[in-house]
Amino acid sequence: MWLFTKYGFYSTVCARQGDGSHGQPADPDRLMIRARLRGHLEALQARFPAQLAEIEVTETLDSDYRYRMFVDKAVWTPVLVELNEEMTYDNFKSEVARHQGAAGKNYGQALHEVWSVMNLLQK
Repeated sequence: MWLFTKYGFYSTVCARQGDGSHGQPADPDRLMIRARLRGHLEALQARFPAQLAEIEVTETLDSDYRYRMFVDKAVWTPVLVELNEEMTYDNFKSEVARHQGAAGKNYGQALHEVWSVMNLLQK
């Protein structure tokens, strides 16, 4: 699942069982939260310290998503619920610009590009 939030962009998938190597089956109770930018995961940790502050952010240089956190699905579910509950804006890209300011300029530009590509599906 791809998740775009005012804190950042995340790709969430079930983690593999065992040592996590290719060929291992997925663990439906354990998730890998992946990000392109470490700061996006750190922003989640800052927003949800009770659930995520103690979770290690790992870096793998040769992976599609460089930064990762591994969490139990039961830990992640309340984070998703709270992200939904805190939503008060009526324009997502504007909220990202307001929340992240100049530091999030590249993320904001990427969101506009994603919007444009997905808009092609509608045409």
